[in-house]
Amino acid sequence: MNGDWTTSGIGDFLRSRRARIRPEEVGLPAHGRRRVPGLRREEVAQLAGVSVDYYIRLEQGRGTSVSDAVLDAVARVLRLDETERDYLRSVARPRAKRTAARPAAPRVRRGVQLLLDGMERSPAFVLNQRMEVLAWNALGDALNGFSRMAPEERCVPRQVFLDPAGRELFPEWHAVAAQTVAHLRLSAGLHADDPALCALVGELSLKSEDFRRLWADHEVRECAYGVKTLRHPVAGLLTLPYETLSVPADPEQTIVVYTPEPGSETAERLALLGSWTSAVAEAPERA
Repeated sequence: MNGDWTTSGIGDFLRSRRARIRPEEVGLPAHGRRRVPGLRREEVAQLAGVSVDYYIRLEQGRGTSVSDAVLDAVARVLRLDETERDYLRSVARPRAKRTAARPAAPRVRRGVQLLLDGMERSPAFVLNQRMEVLAWNALGDALNGFSRMAPEERCVPRQVFLDPAGRELFPEWHAVAAQTVAHLRLSAGLHADDPALCALVGELSLKSEDFRRLWADHEVRECAYGVKTLRHPVAGLLTLPYETLSVPADPEQTIVVYTPEPGSETAERLALLGSWTSAVAEAPERA
């Protein structure tokens, strides 16, 4: 894994997006032999209204002074969605990279922890830009077992790709894996100056063939909300809608809250799990 995804990454990303579009979809003739699928660089440049040389420099990561207007034109030609547009802007004009390692993950403010603890019926936890778990509430711990993990294990990508139990925990593992990689790539574009994030991507690329394959797809996706299915050893199969909330004072932290429908089977199972966990925790004290 090359640690610099802002130069090689932008080229791979743009080539992957060119490959998705057939010439006839944008009014170009489809005849003629093509060595690669999709649009040629010359065609993207023509449709975006820029010179071929300018577009080539952009794909090569040499367009750090490119304007919003050009990026918007390229995004329009390649039919990028809003998340992909944001990613393109980030990797086209990366922030200056830090040479020193970042300090340890910042602590979660007490107010945020109190907010988590107040969600007694909803499992909740806090992630940073590397999808490392920084804090959680009691039901989140009962569901995921964060307090029993070593700090380096409290990391969603490591859990999904490096923990053999991950495939049992996530019955829809392939969908979870693809979503995890797409979100991690988006974060990598937004935090190109984070050496710890670069190291995480390198570790996963080295140790997981599935991660390498998905990373090479260059999909980017923001996981703002959705539904996950988990198979818990005590509570059984759980269908868990989730919402994510940003922490304005700590922009690299995100609160993830599972929000099962009140009265649903999953909500009832979570309530039982919480009661069972509390009883187990109190048992030594009564003894």
